[in-house]
Amino acid sequence: MISRCTTLALSIPLSIPLSIAVLSAHTAAQELGDYWGTGHAEAAYYRIVDLPVPPELHLEAGSMCLLPDDRLAIGTRRGEILIVSGAFDELPSLAIRTFASGLDEVFGIGFRDGAFYVTQQTEVTRVTDTDADGRADRFENLSDVWGFENYHEFAWGSAPDEHGDVWVVLGLSDSYNYKCDYRGWAFRVTPDGRSIPVACGIRSAGGVAPNEHGVMFYVESQGPWNGSCSLKHLRPGGFMGHPISFPGYDLPLGSTLGDKPLEPTSQSRLADEVARIPQLVPYSVVFPYRRMGQSITAFRPDRSAGRFGPFADQLFVADFSLSILMRATTEQVNGVWQGACYPFREGFATGLLALEVSPRGYLVAGGTNRGWPVRGNRHFVLQRVEWTGRTPFEIERISIRPDGFALTFTTPVEPQSAARPEHYRLGTFTHIYQKFYGSPEVDRTTPRVVAADVAADGRTVTLHVDGMVRGHVHELTLDGVRSTDGEPPLHREAYYTVNEIPQ
Repeated sequence: MISRCTTLALSIPLSIPLSIAVLSAHTAAQELGDYWGTGHAEAAYYRIVDLPVPPELHLEAGSMCLLPDDRLAIGTRRGEILIVSGAFDELPSLAIRTFASGLDEVFGIGFRDGAFYVTQQTEVTRVTDTDADGRADRFENLSDVWGFENYHEFAWGSAPDEHGDVWVVLGLSDSYNYKCDYRGWAFRVTPDGRSIPVACGIRSAGGVAPNEHGVMFYVESQGPWNGSCSLKHLRPGGFMGHPISFPGYDLPLGSTLGDKPLEPTSQSRLADEVARIPQLVPYSVVFPYRRMGQSITAFRPDRSAGRFGPFADQLFVADFSLSILMRATTEQVNGVWQGACYPFREGFATGLLALEVSPRGYLVAGGTNRGWPVRGNRHFVLQRVEWTGRTPFEIERISIRPDGFALTFTTPVEPQSAARPEHYRLGTFTHIYQKFYGSPEVDRTTPRVVAADVAADGRTVTLHVDGMVRGHVHELTLDGVRSTDGEPPLHREAYYTVNEIPQ
């Protein structure tokens, strides 16, 4: 079936060649003030470089994907597919060409077997260039099973997975309501056009992609039934937490997902409701509100094998409102996904909606300030993050242990400072699981680090903890730990979400 977007897409040609040299030392026009208190220090390790585009293009990036020849494809909020050459060159000289236009809010793009797979507001579309003239000329609607009647019913899509399937997460109507079919649902759309329900209970997503282990996740914003922003495992058959999407079970496709979950109890705790409702999926990584983002969006793993610095195979997570990048790591414990988030880099010039990491070791981020306030002062931007070659002293990752946590550092610690338990401060909290917007941090506890064992290579410190709490976020602050060079950590805080404690 040909998409209803075909005529419009072919009737508005736009092709803007561009060749602009950009010096690698040209950093972002301004730092946006110290959010984590480390904004200027971060630049010594990771600089932000502007990739200029002609202002008449109004490049509002909504999604990105790498092409096999290392070009960058960008899906825009204005409905274009742009092909960018040179974005990952050491000294970038950009050429931007419009492959397609006339689509609607492209919040998902991927490339497979010579075709683009695009998630726009109303459908998943396969877009191809059949006559090889560099312009799209065939638009096939693979799925439009969901309802749509308002601009704030966003659809986010993944790149095709190893089977060629596109995973789609659908936001609610106006962020709060169920006004159309399957709002708040997730689907897997196959290359032959079948739409297979995956989960329900989504509120307001900001992106969907595999985690660093290749398992499909999505990001969720704070709101009703969501105490804070989070990274969630998109578990097939799962209930992601918001019950307003339950009417979808009465629709033909919804009935194939299984039994409708029990209604959650408002003003409860998520861990208690997970024990009561089998389908309910806990947040894998909670991002404490405003301390770690305010409306998280795109996330991508670093597959550059160390070319982007010491965080290979970790997730980089964007935030729209605060114009920042964060890191996250996930692990599976007792069959449940959980993990940690960490500060990384602030100072981007607008709200971030799209990311991509090149195997060459560059991260490109783009976005727009259209719709909501953001910290950056530009309407739209395309910026590149470059590792300077200097390794910051950081917590590289946190992994849970039966009686505590293992901290791996990017560089060796000074053994005496790292072996002192009082140099590690822990606090825990959870949120109220409720139908009202967001939640304060509640049920606070103060676990105690009773011992800190430093590995022989100085890279790992095992903390033995008295008082870990299942179902709580564990906030870790380093007070006094130093590297062998005497440096304090670039960022002192990290946050681990404990859904399960290993045996």
